[in-house]
Parts: sequence; C-alpha cells; structure tokens
Amino acid sequence: MSDTPLKRGDLAPEFALPNEAGDLISLASLRGQRVVVYFYPKDDTPGCTLQACNFRDAAPQIEEQHAVVLGISPDDSPSHQAFKTKYQLPFQLLVDGDHAVAQAYGAWHEGDGYVTRSQFIIDETGRLVDVQVPVKATESLQRALDALTIQG
Repeated sequence: MSDTPLKRGDLAPEFALPNEAGDLISLASLRGQRVVVYFYPKDDTPGCTLQACNFRDAAPQIEEQHAVVLGISPDDSPSHQAFKTKYQLPFQLLVDGDHAVAQAYGAWHEGDGYVTRSQFIIDETGRLVDVQVPVKATESLQRALDALTIQG
C-alpha cells in the first residue's frame, strides 16, 4: 500500500495502461469526464465477477452521471478480453501487471502480494471525490452511484 493514503480532494495519480485490446489508455485522456476507477484482484472469480456485472448492469445510470468505468487488475490482456467477452462488460479493463498503479492508489499489498478491492471516483479535473479502500464487491456499485449523484 502507498505510504500516504489518498483522500478526497487529492489529485488522482496519473496512469497509462494497456486495455484488454492492448491499446494504451491514460487517465489524462479522460479529462473532462468523471471516471470510476476500481481495482479488483482477478478476472472471472466470484467477487470480481459480481462487481463487474453490477457495473455492467448499471451502465445507463453511470452514463447519465457523465462518467466512465475503468476496471484495473494485474491480469493480462487475453485474460481481460475473455472476462469482458464472457460477461459482455461495456467498459475497459486495464492491465496493471507490475502493480505500479495499484500501489500509487494504495490498493496493493506489497508484503502479501495482492490487490485490495478498492475504488476511486475522479472528477472532470482529475481530483478524487470519493475514495473507498477497501470496498466490498456487494457494495461497490451503490457507493459509486452515491458518490456520482452527490457530485453531479
């Protein structure tokens, strides 16, 4: 985990990561939109699937809030592509193979070597408006929607 936890009002750490298709996606390229960034441990596992499918099912509500979703895990592009296809996920899944982005956001446990399920809502200017470290898969979507509605 990072030495200094991120908090509301902080600038979100910048990143550029490959998505499931191998295209590089940067946070800077999404400036002007609100972004839900969620970190999850592994593709196609029960909690991660529940969380992803909840975001999928709420895609219209999230779009109404002028927001996009990015899922980030250490899994590689082929794993993300299979997961995205299997569950018809309408958002991008990013590859954080070296855990650098998870670490920058405080979602990586170095000693134990795992990702903490976490999520961050980033406003149009790149500032954090909600920080959930950790977050339960069953509560992730509602917490994101609540934060987006409050900030909307």
